[in-house]
Amino acid sequence: MKVRKCSTPEEIKKRKKAVIFCLSADKKCIIVEEGKEILVGDVGVTITDPFKHFVGMLPEKDCRYALYDASFETKESRKEELMFFLAPELAPLKSKMIYASSKDAIKKKFQGIKHECQANGPEDLNRAYIAEKLGGSLIVAFEGCPV
Repeated sequence: MKVRKCSTPEEIKKRKKAVIFCLSADKKCIIVEEGKEILVGDVGVTITDPFKHFVGMLPEKDCRYALYDASFETKESRKEELMFFLAPELAPLKSKMIYASSKDAIKKKFQGIKHECQANGPEDLNRAYIAEKLGGSLIVAFEGCPV
């Protein structure tokens, strides 16, 4: 997943807006969770609110890694950067420990992650909380919505 590069319109549609990762059944590998991705080409066509759809894909009671290509505006400019999420409070302790200890492995695989945001529950998965993590009062809009 790359933040930005020159691409044809067809390549842009295939670019991933969000991807959710989980541990394999044997807990030895980090894998893409099947069916848990949003393509840029789906935004505005089959998905009206990519952030809301993304939040809906996350489990309430287990940990996940997720990359989200966030689009936001500051008082000065518009930016698009990768964000990194993980671990709800309701997840089992063993799961939280495994995900926390393997976090660096996934971060090393993806260049361009500018922000890390740990979501501990549903209250952390809203635009205002994310805007605060991205830059606080400098952020005026997240995914096209004012904050």
